[in-house]
Amino acid sequence: MLTRGTLALVLVGGMAVVSVLLAPQVSPVVLRAQRGSPTGEWRHYAADGASTKYSPLDRVNRSNVNRLTIAWRWSSPDNAIAKATPAARPGSYQDTPLYANGVLYTATSLGVFVAVDPATGKELWQYDPGTWKLGRPPNLGYTHRGMAYWTDGKVERLISGTHDAYILSLDAKTGRPDPGFGDNGRVDAAQYVALAERLKNYAINSAPVVVRNVIIVGANIPDNPTHKEMPRGDITGYDVRTGKRLWTFRSIPQPGEFGHETWEKNSSEYSGNTNVWSLMTVDEELGYVYLPFGTPTNDYYGGDRPGANLFAESLVCLDVTTGRRVWHFQGVHHGIWDYDFPAPPILADLTVDGKRIRAVAQVSKQGWVYVFDRRTGAPVWPIEERPVPPSTMVGEQTAKTQPFVTKPPPFEQQGFVENDVIDFTPELKALGLEVLKRFDHGPLFTPPTERGSIQAPGNVGGANWGGAAFDPTTGMLYVPSINHPIVVQLVKGDSARGNIPYRRGGTQNVPTLDGLRIWKPPYSSITAYDLNKGTLAWRVPLGDGPRNHPLLKDLKLNRLGSMMRGAAIVTGSVLFVNEIGAGLGVGEALKVGDRPLSTLTLDPPMFRAFDKATGDLVWETELPLRPAASPMTYLHQGRQFVAMAAGGGTDAGIIAYALN
Repeated sequence: MLTRGTLALVLVGGMAVVSVLLAPQVSPVVLRAQRGSPTGEWRHYAADGASTKYSPLDRVNRSNVNRLTIAWRWSSPDNAIAKATPAARPGSYQDTPLYANGVLYTATSLGVFVAVDPATGKELWQYDPGTWKLGRPPNLGYTHRGMAYWTDGKVERLISGTHDAYILSLDAKTGRPDPGFGDNGRVDAAQYVALAERLKNYAINSAPVVVRNVIIVGANIPDNPTHKEMPRGDITGYDVRTGKRLWTFRSIPQPGEFGHETWEKNSSEYSGNTNVWSLMTVDEELGYVYLPFGTPTNDYYGGDRPGANLFAESLVCLDVTTGRRVWHFQGVHHGIWDYDFPAPPILADLTVDGKRIRAVAQVSKQGWVYVFDRRTGAPVWPIEERPVPPSTMVGEQTAKTQPFVTKPPPFEQQGFVENDVIDFTPELKALGLEVLKRFDHGPLFTPPTERGSIQAPGNVGGANWGGAAFDPTTGMLYVPSINHPIVVQLVKGDSARGNIPYRRGGTQNVPTLDGLRIWKPPYSSITAYDLNKGTLAWRVPLGDGPRNHPLLKDLKLNRLGSMMRGAAIVTGSVLFVNEIGAGLGVGEALKVGDRPLSTLTLDPPMFRAFDKATGDLVWETELPLRPAASPMTYLHQGRQFVAMAAGGGTDAGIIAYALN
């Protein structure tokens, strides 16, 4: 029962907006560290309900990690389906497998669920609901980010969403749908969502969570709509045994609900998105779920939705029993930068200035780590409202201030000014400055323009859905990120196709110098923080990057970063990082003198181990396929494995490493 309130106000465009409300009455408890995945298991997408991506296993350690070799490989059933049905071409394989009670579980890009022998990679069972036959899902196409594992000690269930917006409950031992759950093992998650059209503008592709026997699931809604009317990303709780709908939390408050006043001119009636497309985090002891919400319709123009727009781009804590909001924090007021909270927040028990704090840490596309008391939402270190540049777009009413994190320091370049231009040589600096003059640019939160404004970090971060990893034994947080500014040029919407006044179009990438980016490296990196102090511990580039480019070949540079995002897990001994997700283009190329344009070659996909205390590289190997999600680790029959999903299209599968 919510009996005690904490109230914090910030000014948004001259209007006071409540950022923390209704703190619960909490009885004294003994603080306990989030212990990651016990007994060598990996029962959650991010290792545990706290999303730490931590395992205490240390049989693979600094002294022997160089002996890791591929123990087995498993081929996804998607490969055969895609070859036989070219229209059902899978995207990148974005699952992180689960390991529970001696079995490895995975969900493929086409939505096929499989149990695998963790020692050999032999398939144990397969369940294909056939949703890939219904047509390409919206937004991200055929991608899937896994499932939740649940057990009451007697039965075991795998809970997952589908591309056609149903929730499935499968018997983990057999793969068969649970007949006691909903309608023969499935529940319709779209039926209560206004404007939702399954497989057109509403789907599920990220893993649900289960806390206190309540299933909570997010939604995948297209980011590039043609109409201002879109489905909302409401959050619903379901009974894990029966599938019964228990409660719904509206992501865009309706009349009479808290926050409705932040949607002016009745914009809450038709605005949509504001969904949790990423992964969620739970605190079983408190009975809370932590929800990272995304941007409203549309990502780069908000003239149709004046106001601060709660609960868009907010971290929201809900009581899972009632679905009531406990507290929230809005990271971006009236967002027009596609700065979704993209990753699962991490629960971290910290000691700050001698005080024990049950914290939650949220990494962001903006390059910040926001840290709060996870019971009340109170910031652990000050977060200040500071003035930001106004928009010049017709009809746009941007917020006068935005929240700025004071501690820890940012992990990525924020904003794009002359000092951020590459300066390896005076000639490169001059060429880069000429490119910069073609666009509007400035500090973080510089608004989009019709001329085109450089946004840094870009819409893919900073950090993204791969998130971060946290070591509860040391209080160290590890954040993989990329440095990838974009151009946001607003063009008028096509009235024949929709009713959105402006959308992103025109130039979308920052031009390059013959494939060489005009901003300073590192282009991808790993940043380590001591979260007990809120300080930077170390930062290292991830990968070589374009050191062999003709314009750089004589400069003898250190590693520049591969331009590929990393995904990390931390164990009792080392930090493992793979390089995920190709598809970041090098932008428009500029001719340098009379030389023909060249294509920048990306680094090969790599798997690395770092000393988690210093960032020293202790091992690396080239991967046979490029991964698209975090690795995981498990202990099976006395042997530690490190495994990951990789590939896509007609060549995808799981690669498992172990000591030879």
